Amino acid sequence: MPEMNQHGQTVNDIVPGWKGARVLSRTPLSGRVCRLEPLDAARHAADLFEAYAQGDDSDWTWLASTQPESIEATAHWLLGKVMDDALVPYAVIDLRTGRAVGLMSYMAIDRQQGTAEIGHVTWSRRMKQTAMGTESVWLLLKNAFEHDYRRLEWRCDSMNVASRRAAERLGFVWEGRLRNKLVRKARNRDSDILSIIESEWPERDAELQAWLAPDNFDAQGQQIRRLAAFR
Repeated sequence: MPEMNQHGQTVNDIVPGWKGARVLSRTPLSGRVCRLEPLDAARHAADLFEAYAQGDDSDWTWLASTQPESIEATAHWLLGKVMDDALVPYAVIDLRTGRAVGLMSYMAIDRQQGTAEIGHVTWSRRMKQTAMGTESVWLLLKNAFEHDYRRLEWRCDSMNVASRRAAERLGFVWEGRLRNKLVRKARNRDSDILSIIESEWPERDAELQAWLAPDNFDAQGQQIRRLAAFR
C-alpha cells in the first residue's frame, strides 16, 4: 500500500525481495493446439512463406516488414530476428499439421525492471481468429510471469484497430498513445500501448485457460462461449 515517508511525501508500494526477473531463454512452449518453437530460419522459412502467401499485402500494412516474395527472402527476414540478441523469437506451430503458421517474439526485455513486450507478431491467415492466436499469446504470458516478470506490454499502430481489440480481448489494459513515436514506411506512427501486470495475471490466466479448454469448442473447432463470457 502507498505510505508516507519521513519527508511527508506519499510513496508507492514496496516490492519486497525484488531481485529482477529471470532470463527468457529460447526454449519450446507447448499448448493444446499449438507449440512455440524457437525461430529457425532454415527450418521455418518454407512453411511461413507458404502460410503468408494465403493472404495479401493488406496483412502487412501496419507492420515494419513487407511480405517476403520468396522462400529465400523469408529465410533472410527470419535470420535477422534469429540473430538479434534483443529478441526471443518463436515460430507458431499448428499441432494438427506440424507446420509453422506465424511468428511472435519477446522484445524490449528489461530483467532489472521485470518488463517485456510481446512483439513482431506476424500471424498468417491460417491462425487468425483461431484458438492458436489466443493460445500462443497465453503461452508467452504464462512463461514470462513464471519467470518473475511484473509487466507484459503490447504495442500497436494506433490505426491498427484490430490489433488493439485483439489485445483488449486477451485482457491487456489500454494505457495511452505515444504520439509521433515512429516513422514507418514513410508514414507517421502513433503507438498505442497496453499491458497486463502481475496482480492481474491470475485472473487473466484463469479466463484464458477456461476459454481454451477443449469443452469450450465444438467438433468443428468453433468456440462455444466467447472469452468475454469468462470475465
